[in-house]
Amino acid sequence: QVQLVESGGDLVQPGGSLRLSCTASGIRFSINVMRWYRQAPGKPREWVATIGSDDTAAFADSVKGRFTISRENAKNTVFLHMNSLKLEDTAVYYCNAYTRNGNYWGQGTQVTVSS
Repeated sequence: QVQLVESGGDLVQPGGSLRLSCTASGIRFSINVMRWYRQAPGKPREWVATIGSDDTAAFADSVKGRFTISRENAKNTVFLHMNSLKLEDTAVYYCNAYTRNGNYWGQGTQVTVSS
């Protein structure tokens, strides 16, 4: 059974930082590409960042230069490091793993940026 569990969401002021975590089970984490998505109220889910098995990373233009992504294979965990947060970063953030057996999502973690 595949499980992705996100954590780390919080209320933060503009300009602040957060680190989100996603711990996976039931997949071969070390070889899997991992992604973060987000969904703001009333908007479709959008891709945020990707990290490959070789640690190569890619980011949406809206977060490039402010967010980074990393993984710790020994703990089956991927991180999203968010800096210089803006009001428009407010969303539920989801972890995603696309494997040959299926496309899996976590339950999401809420990030609210507000003064």
